[in-house]
Amino acid sequence: MKDSPAKLCSACGTLTEKMPINVREWTCDGRTTHDRDVNAARNIKAAGPAGSVCGAGVRPQRSTPGGQSAAKQKTSQGEP
Repeated sequence: MKDSPAKLCSACGTLTEKMPINVREWTCDGRTTHDRDVNAARNIKAAGPAGSVCGAGVRPQRSTPGGQSAAKQKTSQGEP
């Protein structure tokens, strides 16, 4: 199952492992307080078309080395 965009901090990218559905407001490790639905909406908006077109996970861009972003890749075609 994919991670819920509601559990991913839209400010710093911290992923909360477990969050019961009845939790409507939470504070991430970066000390940002979130409304669960508003935070999820921000993450979905940040994913943009990439999240629905190429099936990429919903993640904000990371500034750390090794972070990956969704990008359309052209497949190489062999000669007939």
